[in-house]
Amino acid sequence: MPEGRGDVPAPALEPRAGSRYAGVGSRATPAPALALMRGLAEALGRLRCVLRTGLSPGADQAFYAGALAAHGVVELYLPWPGFEADARARERAGAVRVLERPTREAYELAAAAHPGWGALADSERHLRARDAHEILGPELDTPAAFVVCWTPCASLDGEEVVAEGTGQALRIARAHSVPVLNLARAQHARLAAGLAVGLESRSS
Repeated sequence: MPEGRGDVPAPALEPRAGSRYAGVGSRATPAPALALMRGLAEALGRLRCVLRTGLSPGADQAFYAGALAAHGVVELYLPWPGFEADARARERAGAVRVLERPTREAYELAAAAHPGWGALADSERHLRARDAHEILGPELDTPAAFVVCWTPCASLDGEEVVAEGTGQALRIARAHSVPVLNLARAQHARLAAGLAVGLESRSS
């Protein structure tokens, strides 16, 4: 995996039981990164960290599967009811908290964060508003402790990722000073792998 733009050190992360994190990323996330996402989500789930994600194919579903494998808690934010319903077959009652569609306030925040909002189709606006909840929670007032993602350009701030939702999530994270671990950066991927191993040893 490339280091990505600039030599930005991986953020120091100290996840604790009950802390919330956003697990997001490109639908084109490569298989090694998907495996790392699933493993990290499983380890964080055992620690009782709460995953926030959106269930899009690729990265979101890898995080989701890992959290469920650990019987962890998930905050699932959908752009509309029934989105990717087949991916939810393994949910247990009570383990997944679902917001079926974004709030009005999420659309307002999303419009301010997206550089091309006026040109987006309605379906894309629903998806981009959903991204605001992934970072800030159901009431948009509880920023995640950190974000784990993968983007082709290894972005940390979303400036280069205008055409997909991960960029929107990263722009909102930057605006709220939420640290980002982008697995497209080799140093960040090593930190994530080490974190997963360390958490597994703590839970065994």
